[in-house]
Amino acid sequence: MAGEVYINRLSKFFPNDPISNDDMESWLGLIYNTESRAKALVLRRNGINNRYYALDKNGKATHSNTQITAEAIKGIFDDDFTLQDMELLACGTTSPDQLLPSHASMVHGALKGNPIEVISPSGSCCSGMSAMKYAYLSVKSGSTNNSICSGSEIISQWMVSKLFNKEAEKLKELNERPIVAFEKEFLRWMLSDGAGAALLEKEPRGDISLRIDWIDILSFANNLDACMYAGAGKLENGELKGWKSYEPDEWLSESVFSMQQDVKLLDKNITAVGVQMLKDITVSKNFDVNSIDHFLPHISSEYFRQQIKDGLAVEGISISSEKWFTNLHKVGNVGSASIYLMLEELVHSGDLKKGQRILLMVPESARFTYAYALLTVC
Repeated sequence: MAGEVYINRLSKFFPNDPISNDDMESWLGLIYNTESRAKALVLRRNGINNRYYALDKNGKATHSNTQITAEAIKGIFDDDFTLQDMELLACGTTSPDQLLPSHASMVHGALKGNPIEVISPSGSCCSGMSAMKYAYLSVKSGSTNNSICSGSEIISQWMVSKLFNKEAEKLKELNERPIVAFEKEFLRWMLSDGAGAALLEKEPRGDISLRIDWIDILSFANNLDACMYAGAGKLENGELKGWKSYEPDEWLSESVFSMQQDVKLLDKNITAVGVQMLKDITVSKNFDVNSIDHFLPHISSEYFRQQIKDGLAVEGISISSEKWFTNLHKVGNVGSASIYLMLEELVHSGDLKKGQRILLMVPESARFTYAYALLTVC
């Protein structure tokens, strides 16, 4: 018989010290020794003041994704719950350190411990929620007594200037301005590094536990084209051309492995899709948004805050501003880790009271996936 599942511990890890807006290019470098023209515009809209990079000031890597994920997970362990007690590990990320082995396998290797089940959901922002859902279902079904799930990103190492310089040189040779396309540069000013992890068990533990009431995740790729992508180029018909279809010398000259965002497609669809999904949930689950006490939306930019508010209002499912909780301005957009980092901060804020309800919202623009979850404070 399926039982309840509780988030009993949350932990986080950030590499190095926070980096301000003024210092970003000191770490990422200047593309073709030219200051960015897009940076000021993107930062003005996204509302981010600080972020974290797993880089030194010379643009060299200081941490791997495996390392920061393992560090976040280590924060869960103590004398009452040790590494040896962990039965399942689910690790979501946009940015694994390698194509193979899987990210979760590498994290398991870094942690050591016992032989256990591992899984690595792929994708971008929703991969962390997919990891949580797998962990949740494992405990709920009785397959395991506990599970640890995580979301983590090392994006900065994709954003250093040297990875774009070859394309800028090509543009210069063609007598064009050596400025890479906005859809490639846009994300340089949006993203941050970090990791978050959660322990899920079938019984509550400690002063505060969060019962998982439900997790819903839907893909809308059946109707929408790819919007954020890496290791591919986008053709005029909206289809992606994968990196294996390029000549090796084009990988750098076309910045094929850069993360790119179709900002027009994003702006047109990301809010509408999420609002409609939540409206459908209110019907299918007989769920009243007025019953929640805290709303944790993973917004990639403050630009979308008002769009979401307006969209919810139009559908009659408004969520009052005082219920919103985000930390985008001080940690940046950390992709799959963001929801873990928000939840960890809220739990440790001392503001939660037993019986309160928390609604999580995680959009993924890659090819439009959305995740919602409802938690109850116990």
